Amino acid sequence: MGVISPIETLFLKSHHRLLQPRNYSYPVVLNNTRGHFANFPRSCSVEFPLRSNPISQNGKSSYHWRRYVSESDTNEMYHKKVSIMETLKQANSFIPHAILSSTILALLYPPSFTWFKPRYFVPGLGFMMFAVGINSNERDFLEALKRPDAIFAGYIGQYLIKPLLGYIFGLIAVSLFNLPTSIGAGIMLVSCVSGAQLSNYTTFLTDPSLAPLSIVMTSVSTATAVLVTPMLSLLLIGKKLPVDVIGMISSILQVVVTPIAAGLLLNRLFPRLSNAIKPFLPALTVIDMGCCIGAPLALNIDSILSPFGATILFLVVTFHLLAFVAGYFFTGFFFSKAPDVKALQRTISYETGMQSSLLALALATKFFQDPLVGVPPAISTVVMSLMGVSLVTIWKNRKE
Repeated sequence: MGVISPIETLFLKSHHRLLQPRNYSYPVVLNNTRGHFANFPRSCSVEFPLRSNPISQNGKSSYHWRRYVSESDTNEMYHKKVSIMETLKQANSFIPHAILSSTILALLYPPSFTWFKPRYFVPGLGFMMFAVGINSNERDFLEALKRPDAIFAGYIGQYLIKPLLGYIFGLIAVSLFNLPTSIGAGIMLVSCVSGAQLSNYTTFLTDPSLAPLSIVMTSVSTATAVLVTPMLSLLLIGKKLPVDVIGMISSILQVVVTPIAAGLLLNRLFPRLSNAIKPFLPALTVIDMGCCIGAPLALNIDSILSPFGATILFLVVTFHLLAFVAGYFFTGFFFSKAPDVKALQRTISYETGMQSSLLALALATKFFQDPLVGVPPAISTVVMSLMGVSLVTIWKNRKE
């Protein structure tokens, strides 16, 4: 049964005729100080389905009025409101369409995304993390830290499997396809950066219970990227890549720690506010994700549409595909006896196949003079996003 207020009762009574009169006979307690109620009968038949339950409070008896209608009547009244809320909550299903649409729009009409400057990338990714944090709680992260073996497996996928694949494809680009050395360096640079925050969101969509574990994996790889990324770049590319340590720490705080903490605190301290904004987050996240994917394409459109753009696209797609596959089967081999092995395989596959291509693009722009180094990261941003959300759709359908 649904509970509504006395005002709603009168509204339904007079306009909708949803409620039929019922007889209630019970003693009515009166306040004798109100003289105009003095002659009211002690026992009466009430022609409204109003029910009063005595509640003892500070030694006094008071009656709180309640009005009941059937759930079908309530659902009929709020049908439109519920439909809108459900549509907003299900907006995540439009992520693949949003990514594909933003990609096509960025290629056909770049000015539609050039307003989304690189300085907006960090807040944009941070908003996605806020959406994950507000749908989680601190117990989830404490549980995630109890699985150091899974965290280590994700780290191996990020900084061993992926860099090896990047090195191989970088050599293939230069030696087999005769592409400029800067293109090979760009592919290697993509393989050297930390995990993508988008992998946390895709894990949340597929296996919500493992989203905190994915966040821990990404946070660890991002935090150690200050040392690991320059060393891998020196080893694979042969050029020392300076990294702004303060800037990296600031990026970690802005993109991962702060928004996740804000979401957790809001969920814990202000649950009503949290529940009020949750339905709107999926739709806003879809828009945010479209901007974060379309902008790098639009800003690097000249290089992407160059004569060797198709070859770079083929190499980047194959690189990411093999990274997803390697992460999935690597996890299945070492965690075959885990009760949630399938969910863990999906999580580490996301971690291995998706990296912070936006970070690689920023590093390429800042530390390499040749602009061609930034072309593979720009393409990677779109490719790994499309492949990630495609896997979300496939794996969610299989689970259902």
